[in-house]
Amino acid sequence: MTGPREPKRRADAARSRAAVLDAATRLLATHPDAGMAAIAAEAGVTRQTVYAHFTSRDELVDAVITRTTERAAAAMREADLDSGPARDALLRMLAVGWRFFRVAPLAHHVGAFARQRDEDRQLPVNDRLLRLVRRGQRAGEFDGTLSAPWLVAAIVAVSHAAGDEVRSGRMEQPEAEKALRESVLRLVGGSVNIP
Repeated sequence: MTGPREPKRRADAARSRAAVLDAATRLLATHPDAGMAAIAAEAGVTRQTVYAHFTSRDELVDAVITRTTERAAAAMREADLDSGPARDALLRMLAVGWRFFRVAPLAHHVGAFARQRDEDRQLPVNDRLLRLVRRGQRAGEFDGTLSAPWLVAAIVAVSHAAGDEVRSGRMEQPEAEKALRESVLRLVGGSVNIP
């Protein structure tokens, strides 16, 4: 039987865990090698508190990546990728990816287009992209002579390239976003006119 203080302790623990995850997300986005002490300081808790929730840095990073991936997937659902012209839906999907690019810890491992390391987490996003490309091909909006799985692989690769250009400082994000949109539309054979 739980005492009257048990629900308060659980609520405090949940808030503490969320604060650690929020802090880790912010810090890892700009300092991917940050350690547990730095994450604890960012969260305003002790290192022992961080370890009470996550037994290792790897476990914490995994929890952050999982949460960020879940949030990106939810944002994709909200983007209503199954309605309207496929071209517009594809541009909405790319916009979601950019929204998570800067806030994502280890940005090249999460967000709309994850690297190989997190391929299992990426499968639902890639499946949505594949359905979207096939829908565009069936509607005649996208080139039907190219394999839809190949187009998905190419879109993911070009997305990584755009992110890499921003991370390296060779491009500013707005410039990379525009280049990505135009490149992806050229890949799928869609109309490139972007407002």
